[in-house]
Amino acid sequence: MAFENYVNSNESYTSNQFYEKLLREIPDLIFQFKIEKDNTYSMPFVSHSAMEIYGFDKDFLEHDAGPIITERILKEDVKGFLKSVLKSRDTLTRWNHEYRVQLPKKGVRWLKGSAKPEAMKDGSVVFYGRITDITANKEQELRLVLSEKRFEFALEASMGGVWDWNLVNNTVFYSEQSMKILDLDEAEGINSFENCISKVHPDDQKEYLTDIDMHLKGITDVYENLHRVKGRKGTYKWILDRGKVIERDKSGKPLRIIGTHTDISSQKEREDELKKTLDIVSEQNSRLLNFAHIVSHNLRSHAGNFTMLLDLVDDIQDSGEREETLQHLRTISNDLTQTIEHLNELVNIHTEIKIARENLNLHEFFQRTLNVLSEKINKHDVKIISLIPDDVQINYNPAYLESILLNFTTNAIKYSHPDRRLEITYQLTYEKGKKVLTISDNGLGIDLEKYKDSLFGMYKTFHQHPDSRGIGLFITKNQVEAMGGKIEVKSKVGEGTAFKIYFNEKV
Repeated sequence: MAFENYVNSNESYTSNQFYEKLLREIPDLIFQFKIEKDNTYSMPFVSHSAMEIYGFDKDFLEHDAGPIITERILKEDVKGFLKSVLKSRDTLTRWNHEYRVQLPKKGVRWLKGSAKPEAMKDGSVVFYGRITDITANKEQELRLVLSEKRFEFALEASMGGVWDWNLVNNTVFYSEQSMKILDLDEAEGINSFENCISKVHPDDQKEYLTDIDMHLKGITDVYENLHRVKGRKGTYKWILDRGKVIERDKSGKPLRIIGTHTDISSQKEREDELKKTLDIVSEQNSRLLNFAHIVSHNLRSHAGNFTMLLDLVDDIQDSGEREETLQHLRTISNDLTQTIEHLNELVNIHTEIKIARENLNLHEFFQRTLNVLSEKINKHDVKIISLIPDDVQINYNPAYLESILLNFTTNAIKYSHPDRRLEITYQLTYEKGKKVLTISDNGLGIDLEKYKDSLFGMYKTFHQHPDSRGIGLFITKNQVEAMGGKIEVKSKVGEGTAFKIYFNEKV
């Protein structure tokens, strides 16, 4: 070869000159280190990098290598250094070791030694190797460790966890904090993506997968999704999930995505509470406007009648006519008093922020209603059919429950059909875990197509009856809704009516 011919030519440097020049260009310290049979040691050969690495001249170390251990290697690292060298000598395995030295000008430096031991016939062991200054690498490692610790601290402070999804092997790694947030055991620290999906609430999975897919396709710059995750105890947490693809192949296919988890269950609970509060305020405002309209309309009617009759009184001379007019005034006054009482009852329902509840026996309250109305029931020969179990308890307000039962029962009696015996049936059923009381009769019935929108309105009547006031259903509906329930009605003219009262005991 031309290179070999050049090296071996008479015009070239000698071999020693060639290798010496070559070694000067190598920043690492190239050395030969010898341990005699009696454990004395020496360095027969050291490259010119000795000054850079140990702060000693090459010739000095070849004469006496002891100061490396006594003057350069940090005291706390000496024991580990010697132990590693002796182990390599005894086992004749490659020596690899990292240690620190204190240099006069450079201060503390990190060094890495690597050498191959070789046993000699005289019982000595010779190491051929090199020493590398790895201070820059160590400083970079330290900066990385500090950065990771700062990141971990920041995540802990923000109550966040880290996840790392490798799309090549479809595994997801979770940090310790992330495992706590998701309530995972140690075996789930590295998981498949399919298993992750299985923990997401069924109602949230579609949007969750859509948001991830959009980011993986590059449609969105970052991935972000809010969903519920099921823990080991079967309960769900609200998780804010964010991530970003950090690696793609040449074709743009995503290879790796990292992100964070944040438990925002408490925040969601506060938001839900705030929404409930706003809903209550909105509903109260709506009721207030409705109430103001009722007050304005009804009181204005009474006031107008008063004004008209008082104007007539001033002009009437006949005592009989005057007495008749005064009687009208008394009637209007009584009607006004009754209206005010109804409005006051309505105010009481709407202004109770937290209505008192008790565990009540529904059958006992039903019997109490029958006792109160026994005279009317006997007078009209009403047939009562009870399908309410004796032991059913409901969590309700006693006054409201009594009022509801009385109103529906008196209405059924009031609007009974003249051509047949009245039957009122009380039946308790369950729908989606909630108790439902159905009160049905075979009375006159209501034309729902005509009166559907005004059925529960104040002072709305649907039959010509002398005792009709149009306040019972209005008050009853407000009481049921104030307790968090609802009323449904089915009716057919000439056949009868069925009211279904849904009890909400969790409010």
